[in-house]
Amino acid sequence: MRNLTILLIMFLSTLGPALVIAFVGYGSVQAIGRNPSATPRVMLAMIIAFLFAEAIAVIALLIVFNLFK
Repeated sequence: MRNLTILLIMFLSTLGPALVIAFVGYGSVQAIGRNPSATPRVMLAMIIAFLFAEAIAVIALLIVFNLFK
């Protein structure tokens, strides 16, 4: 039961940032398709959003590992 709980919490804690990355990537591709001259600004915003999403995922996984030592 403990392993199932850990698996479920890890799945949920990585699902959110993965969805954020998917939506940000999709939105940035659409924005670049509409306005190619804005590529540097869109790419910078996309990379910053990716970094924040990955940071959230790493922090969530560290919390899970510390809770279930």
